[in-house]
Amino acid sequence: MSGTVNKVILIGRLGKDPEIRSTPSGTTVTKFTMATDEKFTDRAGEKQERTEWHNIVAWGKLGEICGQYLKKGKLVYIDGSIRTDSWDDKETGQKKYRTEIIANNMQMLDRRGDEGGGSSSGGSYAKKGGTTPQPDVVQDDEEVPF
Repeated sequence: MSGTVNKVILIGRLGKDPEIRSTPSGTTVTKFTMATDEKFTDRAGEKQERTEWHNIVAWGKLGEICGQYLKKGKLVYIDGSIRTDSWDDKETGQKKYRTEIIANNMQMLDRRGDEGGGSSSGGSYAKKGGTTPQPDVVQDDEEVPF
């Protein structure tokens, strides 16, 4: 099907400090969780709040920048694409799934001195090039570094 779009835009807070790793070929990959909140009124008229957690992955230079500047609690804008991987659990044989957002752009939204914002002012970062870097080939029996 032509004309399809895989685009995700999120504004939320980091749930923990980013984890930075390198592939065997030296490419930086940074992973972190991000929370977004939704406030709504249910059918009974009660105010409700729901938090959704997102797994974010940033590759290459963008990954380096995220690892250097982002900290738990920091408010950030992320845009990218959604990817779901599946595998068979070695112990149970069950099919497992993990959905991640592959970041293309990141912008720090906290102002200097904001709680959870660290000491850097807001900045915008985008990966260069038009394609998402792919991880090194991992054999089915290899452990992924996360």
